[in-house]
Amino acid sequence: MNSKELYKKLQEKKFILSGPCVIENEYMIMHLAEEIKKITEDLDFTYIFKASFDKANRTSLSSYRGPGLEEGLRILEKVKKEFNLPLTTDIHESSQASALADVIDIIQVPAFLCRQTDLLIATAKTDRIVNIKKAQFLDGKDMIHPLTKVKESGNNKIMLTERGSMFGLGNLVVDFRQIIDMKEFGYPVIMDVTHSTQKPSALGGTSGGDRKYAPYMAKLANAVGVDGFFFEVHENPEEALSDGYNMVYLKDFRKILESVK
Repeated sequence: MNSKELYKKLQEKKFILSGPCVIENEYMIMHLAEEIKKITEDLDFTYIFKASFDKANRTSLSSYRGPGLEEGLRILEKVKKEFNLPLTTDIHESSQASALADVIDIIQVPAFLCRQTDLLIATAKTDRIVNIKKAQFLDGKDMIHPLTKVKESGNNKIMLTERGSMFGLGNLVVDFRQIIDMKEFGYPVIMDVTHSTQKPSALGGTSGGDRKYAPYMAKLANAVGVDGFFFEVHENPEEALSDGYNMVYLKDFRKILESVK
């Protein structure tokens, strides 16, 4: 399925972007892709596998970042071939765009980088679907500007993601009016369910969070007409190398998706 066909499919039917926060090892990635695919197929959701090859914005220099671009793309390409799944992952630098375009179907611009003009232009020119995450410091209405940068760079296959807004120090809140406002632009809007439960840098050198709120975030977003859902999932979040506090358990994922089905 090419990017144009995939984008049309995502416009027509609710979809799931899901996987672990970061690639920890090949076995873990293949196992999660297989299990999540079974769940989403049973519930008739379009599914895009997600995992990061590099977490370039970790709080601490000593935090695990991932296997890097080359090894990460090798593993993600294996997921695509073995399970016939479209893929999404983060871009951090303009120089990564061409390599990502060879493997990735939806290139995700991280929230902290959503105003970076050169990054948006480079991502747009890959002709892949571009998912721009709303910065924690931006109003949803202001996402018209990153969106326009991508569109005027020749790419109209755009999606926007809500992931919460800063509220005081070390806390995020979700104002669901943001989803309504962004949907008025006429592009698919995604709810990043698990990152919205995050507490950035709340644990000193790492971020905290509380996954118990994730099912409620999903149901509230569904009520205001969100087009897709982003979930980070792990078999054992307590042992995860990144974002463990807000990732949901694989064993609970089916029930969560059933609640929005």
